[in-house]
Amino acid sequence: MKKNTIQFIEENKIIAICRGIYGQNLVDLVSALYEGGVKLVEVTFNQGDKDCINKTSEAIKLLTSTFNGKVSIGAGTVVTLEQVFAAKSAGAEYIISPNVNTKVIEAANQLDMVTIPGAMTPTEILDAHFAGADFVKLFPAGSLGLTYAKDLLGPINNVKLIATAGITPDNLGDFLKLGYSGAGISSYLTDKNLVNENKFDILKKHAEELVAIAKGL
Repeated sequence: MKKNTIQFIEENKIIAICRGIYGQNLVDLVSALYEGGVKLVEVTFNQGDKDCINKTSEAIKLLTSTFNGKVSIGAGTVVTLEQVFAAKSAGAEYIISPNVNTKVIEAANQLDMVTIPGAMTPTEILDAHFAGADFVKLFPAGSLGLTYAKDLLGPINNVKLIATAGITPDNLGDFLKLGYSGAGISSYLTDKNLVNENKFDILKKHAEELVAIAKGL
């Protein structure tokens, strides 16, 4: 199962990051993204919300039951062991974190979940890799820039990297051409204002645009 999820991530490349969107809005959003070709969705734990375990777990359960394998659902902003176990119980296939926590990586691996911790420096990236991470999320990739992203690949060409934060239609292709395995994208695909205004057709077009860039390489 884990091997299949890794392959699915490598094939589809674009992970839509959903923050603070729940219930029918979330289902409608993911439906629009799926119609646009995006088949990877991350539902984040909001660390500032005391009820985030319950809310995120319910959201993941809703999506896994609704899309039944057509969309691969992961949990994002996973920073504690409790959140790892909650994500697994809810049906998440992978976990994404903003940081490198070896205990989180090890626990997720033991549960046969794909692990994608976030890192910025060469030290952090290799710490994550040697702790057993399947991919490492370069974060914040947009702020660090393409030159930095390229320089990392000189000595660290054995780690599967996913660019996250600040990835747009203007730079997605550049990161993928460098050799990045994929990208995590939030506002361009999951803009709350567009969701609240039921403008899912716009988000579907955004998904189609990004998928075309990824497939056109």
